[in-house]
Amino acid sequence: MTTETAELTADVLVVGGGPAATWAALDAARAGADVVLADKGYCGTSGATAAGGTGVWYVAPEPAAREAAMASREALGGYLADRGWMGRVLDRTFANINELAESGSYRFPTGPDGRPLRNGLQGPAYMRGMRIKVRRAGVRILDHSPVTELLTADDGSVAGAAGYRRQAGHAYRVRAGAVVLATGGCAFLSKALGTDTDTGDGALYAAEVGAELSGMEFSNAYGIAPEHTSVTKTAFYSFATFHREDGTVLEGAASQGGRSVIARELLTGRVYCTLDRADDAARRAMRLAQPNFFLTFDRLGIDPFTERFPVTLLAEGTVRGTGGIRIAGEDCRTTVPGLYAAGDAATRELICGGFTGGGSHNAAWAMSSGTWAGQGAARHAAGLGAKAATRAVRGAGGAGLRPTGPAGRTDHREMITTVQGEVLPYDKNYLRHGDTLTAALDVLDDAWRSARAGLSGSGRDAVRAREAAALAANARWMYRSALARTESRGMARRLDFPAQDPAQHHRIATGGLDEVWTRPLKEPV
Repeated sequence: MTTETAELTADVLVVGGGPAATWAALDAARAGADVVLADKGYCGTSGATAAGGTGVWYVAPEPAAREAAMASREALGGYLADRGWMGRVLDRTFANINELAESGSYRFPTGPDGRPLRNGLQGPAYMRGMRIKVRRAGVRILDHSPVTELLTADDGSVAGAAGYRRQAGHAYRVRAGAVVLATGGCAFLSKALGTDTDTGDGALYAAEVGAELSGMEFSNAYGIAPEHTSVTKTAFYSFATFHREDGTVLEGAASQGGRSVIARELLTGRVYCTLDRADDAARRAMRLAQPNFFLTFDRLGIDPFTERFPVTLLAEGTVRGTGGIRIAGEDCRTTVPGLYAAGDAATRELICGGFTGGGSHNAAWAMSSGTWAGQGAARHAAGLGAKAATRAVRGAGGAGLRPTGPAGRTDHREMITTVQGEVLPYDKNYLRHGDTLTAALDVLDDAWRSARAGLSGSGRDAVRAREAAALAANARWMYRSALARTESRGMARRLDFPAQDPAQHHRIATGGLDEVWTRPLKEPV
């Protein structure tokens, strides 16, 4: 490791390397901006999308089809979604998917009738193609270069970011006219497939400069996975029959609407399942659509269609939930000038309300919000002109970088273990009760105070310290918002408030660091 700090300038800095980040970088460059993309991993291979296949909310622009698509999630999401945003996302997704096909960037399969099937993407091929498109557009990609904090100008606007280049072994700073946070959500290092880079960093960095978050109570998503594996591809479990350890059928257990039954059973014993409701045609289609789903079974010599196998639930947090940085405009700007958010780092309440978008809605949101954020960031940077590169800037990072007390007193590994102990167990996060949430927050608040006072590091250790701080921050926003919603709506279900309350038909904003706040958002929904 060296003590040098590489200094770069750009019109737009995109933080992240998944679909939202690559679309943002691509469209910012198309708008004439000089763009730098900084990814924690290797752009095109890091993140949840690159690890497997995903559906896409791709719907032809026919009134009946669009109406059905928008109506399908409204009730599940507690009627918190916005029809205007739904329509915009459907239009943008339709255009972006067609561009992929027509440019040759991605080869879609065809159905039995010879028509292309454009409602799904194989993640590895998709992200490989997006990396190629981004590079051809002239974007400078900084691989293995996690950002550790945002930079702000004297007026409080975001003016770039700083980080650490792992392979080069030195720090770096990028002064930029605007920044797009496309860092993914927060899965609390649960080992769900492709989520090890999803530690909620973007939400922490946004909050440190004063941005708001929204929908954080809708962040208790758990994916079904074969026991001791990471493959949380849950769509195929719609064909499953679930059993208790003694072989009796677990009544009420299901992929949709019955995961809480699985969670309760897992508190006292194991749960098994068989995908025995899939017919021969469905089995063939499943293997083509999600080949990595079957790798574990093939290696273990298990036929999941005829043999029982044990399953578990892995937390996916805001990756499959809908909470994230609050969007303040159609260009995906945040409440802080110069800062934009896209993909899972941003709230998806606008199109999903309070219920998970699964893969398809999230994939559509990633490419749509990425496009709009990239374009918006480019316009903002163009308005600043050359002065963006010469502004005085300062780092905004706190916990994990600039402790208020003696550095080194808090270990990032212990911090992560403490946070996971409060957010991964089903009886705390999934089967929520006010008393349990309050007790968990007492632990998390103590952990945050410890992080603020003594968590720090340099180089690679700074990256880990910041991830630990981000996990704690996201957990606190999540549980404070869950306590503020004294009803059951969408994913935010409370055992002590099992009914939906018409008076709480609103979104909830949250933010703050040492003192976390919540407030109802009263704009129409």
